[in-house]
Amino acid sequence: MAVRVLVVDDSSFFRKRVSEILSSDGHIEVIGTAVDGADALVKVEKIKPDVITMDIEMPVMDGITAVRRIMASYPTPILMFSSLTVSGAQATLDALDAGALDFLSKNFKDLSHDANEVKKILCARVRILGAKGLAGKRKVTDYPSSPQKTGVVARTRIDSNALILSKKYSNTQVIVIGASTGGPVALQQVLSKLPQEFPFPLLLIQHMPASFTGAFAQRLDKLCAINVKEAQDGDELLPGVALLAPGGKQMMVEHRHGKALVRIQDGLPGQNYKPSVDITFSSVAQAYPGQVLGIVLTGMGADGREGARLLKSGGANIWVQDEQSCVVYGMPMAVAEAGLADQVMSLADIGVHLAQRI
Repeated sequence: MAVRVLVVDDSSFFRKRVSEILSSDGHIEVIGTAVDGADALVKVEKIKPDVITMDIEMPVMDGITAVRRIMASYPTPILMFSSLTVSGAQATLDALDAGALDFLSKNFKDLSHDANEVKKILCARVRILGAKGLAGKRKVTDYPSSPQKTGVVARTRIDSNALILSKKYSNTQVIVIGASTGGPVALQQVLSKLPQEFPFPLLLIQHMPASFTGAFAQRLDKLCAINVKEAQDGDELLPGVALLAPGGKQMMVEHRHGKALVRIQDGLPGQNYKPSVDITFSSVAQAYPGQVLGIVLTGMGADGREGARLLKSGGANIWVQDEQSCVVYGMPMAVAEAGLADQVMSLADIGVHLAQRI
């Protein structure tokens, strides 16, 4: 069965281009177009698409408002088109908070200079969101508001399973988390559960463009009780501080002068992911053998599997997000199917169990 798509954009040229690309895939059917957010609301109610592609900046009703309205009334997987600028990053993160599931650059040359590769990327994203179906449709209310930096975070009830987890992972010195599609919202939900006095350093790897990671780190820092910043070369790993790998770079860890420091290096040609979960996991496995808790969240592909394998071989512990709570059950599935996962948890439980380790 073909994925039925509604294309929303105020540019007739872009609507036509996206429609042509998607229609060239035998598994996708473009069943309608809309010229702005208000038009999209009418069309969604009428034709009930499986997936919506949405521009952000439009007259009458912008894409963010439209996403919020659609998710409140007709929850549908939405793929945003965004400019890879600082302002574009802020708007895209707002759209993800409103309920959109994924985003791509509106300038297709940012994806690839090869037209066939652009087609492959766009169609794959739409097919995956379409396959997610109702399980991938969430309302903003599913993600409760996060605590501000007041120094006080409400304690969640500690159950017996949490106590077992706390004892099992008592040797942890650092926590490293990898994510891709669906990761911005997932990371927000996990990190917002942690209190300001959280005793471990955290390293975050989110597949994201270079122009987005700074804005994303700032947003997490405002929403969470712990401190979050975009990692810079030479940053020290400190308790209660989460360092986000910068887009377009690779983040590693080394011990120098009695301190654990991050090294930020340019990505090499041919590397599929910049930043790469595998590369950071592998580096941490060497720097902290047997003292790492690795967590793999929602995402497309298998980045993190080989890094998790190295972590596991050194005695580290691995948690993965479960299929039901993932936007895309790709990266966690790759780790779980390789027999590397110690725990498979829902997104709602991961942050709670981390907070209960204190």
